Amino acid sequence: MLIRLGYEIAIECVAATPIISLLDIHPERQPDIKRQTRLLTSPSVPTRTYRDRHGNTCRRFTAPTGGFRILYDAVIEDCGEADEVNALARETTVADLPDDVLVYLLGSRYCETDHLSDLAWRLFGHLPSGWARVQAIVDYVHNRLSFGYGYARATRTAAQAHEERVGVCRDFAHLAIALCRCMNIPARYVNGYLGDIGVPADPAPMDFSAWTEVFLDGKWYTFDPRHNQPRIGRVVIARGRDATDVPLLHSFGQHKLSLFKIWTHEQEGNRFNPPHHGIDRTVGAQMLA
Repeated sequence: MLIRLGYEIAIECVAATPIISLLDIHPERQPDIKRQTRLLTSPSVPTRTYRDRHGNTCRRFTAPTGGFRILYDAVIEDCGEADEVNALARETTVADLPDDVLVYLLGSRYCETDHLSDLAWRLFGHLPSGWARVQAIVDYVHNRLSFGYGYARATRTAAQAHEERVGVCRDFAHLAIALCRCMNIPARYVNGYLGDIGVPADPAPMDFSAWTEVFLDGKWYTFDPRHNQPRIGRVVIARGRDATDVPLLHSFGQHKLSLFKIWTHEQEGNRFNPPHHGIDRTVGAQMLA
């Protein structure tokens, strides 16, 4: 299947502002891109990319004073299969984990394992290890938190989300990640595109999505604490320990978001028309930093 995706983001800067963006499709999915525009900026500015320590593509540029807009549009091929489910997947002992996976056991900015360890072992320590334990954690988070875009707060941590019982998808992901790490199960944060493919359409404006990947039986599996069901058509942008590692835009100076527009949907036919550049709606962004 083909998925049409992209974004149009506009900001206002009080001065020329260096920015790092993590908005490029992850390198592992680059071969699946069938058609795309180059990254468009208005005004036009030079950009360059590099890879961070988690393997994500980061883009550097300087936004000028005043209004600045970035736009991208693409069609990507997807297998059309839902997230893999393997109820027999086992936990890997810490001693046997690959070196590069160990970092995803550690506490991080938004995933305070020290605050949640006693709770995690009390709730999940008696459960069968492996997939069943991870699914129990995801079920708990899904039922514990209430989702709402109005609940977005850039500083909310996993422990705070647990206490407040509200959040957006990044809060669901952070809490599930923290609880898995407390149980010595490696877990990492993922953001990307997730359209309403194979599910009823969400009437809310489209946004980027955040979910988790958990290391079981030698590989990474996708879990989505917010939706709590296998989904079709995920397109990864970036992975990290938590949202600190993968902000969509990280600005080194003051800026104000004036437009945030995302699209991702199954492509009909083979037509590819670059999107109109006009501003037609403004919504809040939950993962800008």
